[in-house]
Amino acid sequence: MSPDPPSRPRTRRPPACPRNTGAWPRLSAATAATRLRANNVRRKEPETGSNNFRRALADYGSREAARGGSGRTSRVAPPSTLREEGSCPCGCWVRLQGGGGGLPGSRRRPRWGSRKMLPSISVTSPVQGNGALNSRDAARHTAGAKRYKYLRRLFRFRQMDFEFAAWQMLYLFTSPQRVYRNFHYRKQTKDQWARDDPAFLVLLSVWLCVSTVGFAFVLDMGFLKMLKLLLWVVFIDCVGVGLLISTLMWFISNKYLVKRQSRDYDVEWGYAFDVHLNAFYPLLVILHFIQLLFINHVILTDTFIGYLVGNTFWLIAVGYYIYVTFLGYSALPFLKNTVILLYPFAPLILLYGLSLALGWNFTHALCSFYKYRVK
Repeated sequence: MSPDPPSRPRTRRPPACPRNTGAWPRLSAATAATRLRANNVRRKEPETGSNNFRRALADYGSREAARGGSGRTSRVAPPSTLREEGSCPCGCWVRLQGGGGGLPGSRRRPRWGSRKMLPSISVTSPVQGNGALNSRDAARHTAGAKRYKYLRRLFRFRQMDFEFAAWQMLYLFTSPQRVYRNFHYRKQTKDQWARDDPAFLVLLSVWLCVSTVGFAFVLDMGFLKMLKLLLWVVFIDCVGVGLLISTLMWFISNKYLVKRQSRDYDVEWGYAFDVHLNAFYPLLVILHFIQLLFINHVILTDTFIGYLVGNTFWLIAVGYYIYVTFLGYSALPFLKNTVILLYPFAPLILLYGLSLALGWNFTHALCSFYKYRVK
């Protein structure tokens, strides 16, 4: 009889990859660090690797919290900074209880299933030791990079969040403080105060075009005159004047309103432009939408009631512009004495009373100016 063929040695199969089984651990950074510390104490192993691992977990948890998460890891693979070397053939992240990897500085690769193992962590944080960003991340936060990203998305409508922009337009009337609270969240998650989504500007342009068409219809203008008025209002009144006001407020706030102990911070020009757009939208709705219902039958009747109604609309619109602008700059924690932005209320109320006493009609002057533009 021929001898039996030698049997193959039975090898221990590696544990199933959690990427394929869907068993990613949903542990917070604090829970994971606590369990790892308990395992190290029970096994009486050195603390060098665990200290590095806890530091990496704490850094990852803080970054997840800054992104708006709850501090729990998702079911996708975490960053490479938290990957345990040699824990899985595909290089994914396995359970902390299962271990994996080897001792720091060890050249021998540990066997699967070995319990006397510590994870080897290579922490690569974007923040250097002195607290400054490295060159690659600093280049992403420059004004030119932010401007390029904003302009690149200007014509990519599928990437714009119009629903959120419409929510902001609604709350600019009911609760503008909530809009600027969202700017705080953007600073914490994306490290910039200004909007990175041009959806608000696009919707504002649409509202401006529709209101201008309605204004031209009320003033009985032809198609060519309406088109000319539309170009004037969009590119001169909104964009041109907005750039001028934003630049002026950006210079004044950085020159005189920044706290002395916060000289390392500055007001972004994009944020100043966003504040202008936030304040301009209520003014546009009041003067170019609501006022249209009263122009022909009330405001332009050359009576005291016409002066009163028309100038009251202007008082509310300009006052709301001043108030929303004040809220925008007072939301920045490194600015001081922002209450001086409310001082224009005094001359505004004085001008309102003077216009009623002298019979000035601001809406009539606006209509005459629009007709003069399109001649």
